[in-house]
Amino acid sequence: MTSVKRKFEMKNVRWWIVILLTGITTINYLDRQVLSVVGPVLREDLDIKEIQFSRIAMAFQLAYLIMMPISGRIIDWLKLRLGFTLSIISWSIAQMATAFATGWKSFAVYRALLGMTEAGNFPGAAKTVSQWFSPKERTLATGIINMGAGFGAIIATPLVVYILTVSNWKTAFVVTGAFGFVWLGLWLFFYRDPEKHPFISKAELAVINEGQRELLVEERKSGEGVWKIVLYQRNFWAIGIARFFSEPAWQFFTYWIPLYLYTERHMDLKQIGYFAWLPWLAADLGSVFGGALSPFFIGKLKMSVMTARKCSAATAALIMVFAIFIGRAPSPGWAIFFFCVGAFAHQAMSSTLMTLPADLFPKSTVATANGLSGTTAVLGGMFFTAVVGYVAETIGYGPIFIIIAFLDIIGVTFLWWLLRAPKPIEAGRPAEVLETRVRN
Repeated sequence: MTSVKRKFEMKNVRWWIVILLTGITTINYLDRQVLSVVGPVLREDLDIKEIQFSRIAMAFQLAYLIMMPISGRIIDWLKLRLGFTLSIISWSIAQMATAFATGWKSFAVYRALLGMTEAGNFPGAAKTVSQWFSPKERTLATGIINMGAGFGAIIATPLVVYILTVSNWKTAFVVTGAFGFVWLGLWLFFYRDPEKHPFISKAELAVINEGQRELLVEERKSGEGVWKIVLYQRNFWAIGIARFFSEPAWQFFTYWIPLYLYTERHMDLKQIGYFAWLPWLAADLGSVFGGALSPFFIGKLKMSVMTARKCSAATAALIMVFAIFIGRAPSPGWAIFFFCVGAFAHQAMSSTLMTLPADLFPKSTVATANGLSGTTAVLGGMFFTAVVGYVAETIGYGPIFIIIAFLDIIGVTFLWWLLRAPKPIEAGRPAEVLETRVRN
C-alpha cells in the first residue's frame, strides 16, 4: 500500500467525499432540469409542442444510455479524479452552449451533447462508494449522493423561474452551466483514493480496508475483458432489468412535471415556481429512507446483505403504487402530493439498485457495471418518453400514471428472481484479493 505523508488528519473523510459527490450530482440534475422548467416558455416562444418536447428529451436519453457504459469504462481506466474532471468540464460547456438553440431540432442536438457528457456521474459515484465504504454503509452513502438529484431540481425550479422573470431562457442555460466550474476546483483540491489521501487517518483507512472484507468480490484475470466480466453475469441482468422498469417514472418526473402542471392543471409559471420543487424534496427524503433500509434490515432483522437489498427495493416498489392517484387527484395540490409520493418511492429504490454494482462486481469494473445497468435504465425511460409525448397529446396523461404505478413491481419481481449473492472467495485468499483491489 502506498505510504502518504499527512500534514494533518480529518475525521470521517469518507463522508466528506460523499458530500462532494452530492454536490456534483446536484449540479448534474440542475443542468438537466432547466429544460423542464423552461418547457412552458419554449412552448410559447418556439412553438415546441409535447411530441417535439419528448423528442428533445429522447435525444438526451439516447446519448446518455449510449455513453453510460463507455463513460464507466473510461472512469475505470482513467481513475476517478481525472475521469470526473473531464466529465464536469465537458457537460458544463454543453449546458452553456444550449443557449444557442433556435428550435426543437437544435435543442435536441445540444441536449444530446449534455447527455453524452453527463453520463459519467453515476458510474463514477458507484466506483467511489465501492472504494470508500463497507457493504453496511454503501446504500446510505448512495442515498445521500442521490439526494443531489432532488437538490438540483429543487434549486432549478425557483432559480430558473427567477432568471426568466429578469432575463430569458438562454441566460438560464448559461448561468447554470457555469456552476460546474466552481465544483471542479473543490474536486481537484480534495479528492484522492483512500490509500493516497493526505487527510485520512490511519484508523479510518483501517476501517475502510477492513470493511471491504465483508463482501469481497474476486478480481478476474487482467486479460479478461471488463465488459465480458459484467455482461456474462446473471446478477448484472437482475440489476439491469430492475432499473429498466423503474426508470420510466423518474424520467417522467424529471421532464414532465412543470409541463403537466401548466397544460393539465392550469398553473401559471409563478405557481409552478412556488410548488413544483416539492416532489424533489420528497425525492431527497426517499434517498435517505432507501439508504437507511438496508442497514436496518441487516442490523435489526439480521438479514444477509442481498436479502436486505431485495427487501428494500420491494418496499419502495409498493410505495410507488400510490402514483396511480396523480391523474385522478381532485386538485393541483393533491396531484403534487402524489408526485411527491412517487418521487420518494423512486429514489428509495434507486439507493438500493445503484449500490448493487459495488456489492457484486470487482472494484476495477464497478463503474463499467453501473454504466451498463444505467444504459438499460435509460433505455426503459427513453421508450416510455416516446410513448408519453404521443399519449399526452392524443389521449391525456391518465394512462401514463397507471403504468408508472406498477412498473416498479415488475422490476422488483425480476430482482428477486435473478439476484444471487456472489460466491465466497476461496479460503486463504482474502488478503491477496484485497491487495489486488487496492492496487486497481
